Amino acid sequence: MAVLLEVCVDSPQGLAAAIVGGAGRIELCSALELGGLTPLAGLMKAAAAAPIPVYAMIRPHPGPFVFDVADEEAMTADIDAVRAFGLAGVVIGANRVDGTLDLPLISRLKARAEGLGSTLHRAFDLVPDTDAALEQAIELGCERILTSGCVPKAIDGLETLSRLSSKTAGRISIMPGSGVRPGNVADILRATGASEVHASCSSRVDSIDPRAVAFGFEAATTSRTDADVVRQMRAAIEAI
Repeated sequence: MAVLLEVCVDSPQGLAAAIVGGAGRIELCSALELGGLTPLAGLMKAAAAAPIPVYAMIRPHPGPFVFDVADEEAMTADIDAVRAFGLAGVVIGANRVDGTLDLPLISRLKARAEGLGSTLHRAFDLVPDTDAALEQAIELGCERILTSGCVPKAIDGLETLSRLSSKTAGRISIMPGSGVRPGNVADILRATGASEVHASCSSRVDSIDPRAVAFGFEAATTSRTDADVVRQMRAAIEAI
């Protein structure tokens, strides 16, 4: 089956690596170590030249996906920036304190992004009732839900991912993500029947500047998008 590989990146180097490696779509972020925040304007400008669709994360700060009025103002401005730079879509989501989707806020963000593609992000993984949230996402008009099956890693959420996929009846795409690697992507796709999958395709890199580590400017070891891992992921997908 033809499966689209979406790769999340947070730097110009990561963007280039994902494209060279064969990604089919980009999720553009900053601070992937925090789960992904809204990308900077310079990165959005660079991504506008990408030969594949680019969706920008709209998330103004780390922490729970519970947003107030000031957050909403920032997110609407960021959506306007995505449109101005000519990117293909946005990645949005919000929860209420009880974990349910914040439908009024997501609806306003979706309306602001009219004409752009839209992914509902892993705010979905915090909901207390996945079946209800699935129907809400469909009603919102989102193209897809990025989800790990409501557990930290997608490989452990296969039962939920499969059940959600079976309930969509083609109305929305369920895109597995979190912990997806070349070694497990085939199992995830076979179990869920997904037509698209999300991964960081990263490798661990040690800092070469101990001063930067000492000052707290850089972690001693971090993860970076790796074109070879993207290629390995594509090969694993195509071998199914």
